[in-house]
Amino acid sequence: MKVFNLIFCALFVFFAALQYNDPDPYVWMPIYLYSAFLCYQASQKQFYPKAYFLGLLIYGAYAIYLLFDKTGVIDWARDHHAESMVQTMKAEKPWIEESREFFGLVILMVVISINWGYMKRLRKTKGR
Repeated sequence: MKVFNLIFCALFVFFAALQYNDPDPYVWMPIYLYSAFLCYQASQKQFYPKAYFLGLLIYGAYAIYLLFDKTGVIDWARDHHAESMVQTMKAEKPWIEESREFFGLVILMVVISINWGYMKRLRKTKGR
């Protein structure tokens, strides 16, 4: 798990750096850096359940918003026939940008959930 967490820590720091030119870097840089911090802490076998819960709560709420927003994921899938999100790195269409953000949040939530489950199981086995 240490390698898993160090890889995702580095990736999330890199993703945060890529947000510098984004229209809303003040939102996305902290989101990615928070997950990078949690991954780094997990690589050091430090576990803060409330921090994981807070991250999942915020990411989940934002993902739900992006899912149902008028130019969100449902709009992208239904009205724009799930057009390719990787045509160009510059997202000129709002449904592309919001769908990318949604799937970014899903990745963050999956990684945090894996860590949370692993760390809880690790604590249980050490407690026996």
